[in-house]
Amino acid sequence: MRLSEREKKMKFSWTYENEEAIQVKQFLRTKDISRALLAKIKFNGGLILVNDIEKNAIYFLKKGDQVTVVIPDEAGHETTIPVHLPIDIVYEDEHLLIVNKPSGVASITSQVHPSGTMANRVKGYYVAQNYPNQVIHIVTRLDRDTTGLMLFAKHGYAHAKMDIQLRKKQMTKKYQALISGSIPEGTHQMIDAPIGRVEGSLMERQVRPDGKVAQTEFWVASCFEEGTLVDIQLHTGRTHQIRVHFAAIHHPLIGDDLYGGKNQEPVERQALHCAKLVFHHPFTGELLTIESPLPQDMQGWLANQK
Repeated sequence: MRLSEREKKMKFSWTYENEEAIQVKQFLRTKDISRALLAKIKFNGGLILVNDIEKNAIYFLKKGDQVTVVIPDEAGHETTIPVHLPIDIVYEDEHLLIVNKPSGVASITSQVHPSGTMANRVKGYYVAQNYPNQVIHIVTRLDRDTTGLMLFAKHGYAHAKMDIQLRKKQMTKKYQALISGSIPEGTHQMIDAPIGRVEGSLMERQVRPDGKVAQTEFWVASCFEEGTLVDIQLHTGRTHQIRVHFAAIHHPLIGDDLYGGKNQEPVERQALHCAKLVFHHPFTGELLTIESPLPQDMQGWLANQK
């Protein structure tokens, strides 16, 4: 099938610069195209071109060849039901979508949350916009009652490249939290304590010697009699990591009843907010810094301290 019939599909091009002849599939691996994605390109409506001529994945490239791949559209999974509720879009381009997640909304569908999640809301947005790619690719997720920035990839190739940044710890995720008790202003600390499941619980986690490595760095931004505002940077991504670590140092998050934090008006959920994402755009290389202000309940708590 000719490229002119696929003009609206996502496509990427590179020039092969090396002297040594290699197969197309080997070259594409250097561009973070996995075997699974290559199979989709080959069998699900994509295309491989070398110098505008269709070729297969075992064709040998020579220096100066231009390689183009056309990524097939993803129709979406029927299990993710589109829900037409508003989403707060912070950033969007043809590859990425970043939204501000409210409290009380799960990130992804499950038996407990079959609909109404951020995945369902984003699917509803894709459907309303008539986007050709409708598979929901969540790059960063948040607990149900945590607010702030969630990053979605708008197609599988973008998801693969963002996952590489995550694995290589090339993405910075910064949070803000209100914690119980007072820690002096100017305090800077690294909590380095392994995290594992609580015996007999599917959800709850704890610091335990046989757990997985977990590191949470924090800085005290403001200190008050009833609590402390902290800026946090995650260096690992364990389930409930921030919540477990602050409970372990006897400063549970305000409102986090699972880990011993008590509600303080107007906060009635764990006072945790994903405030900043810093990463390189997977295709342009541009350094992106995306920020989100504190939600109303956390701002209200701060106002009550003054």
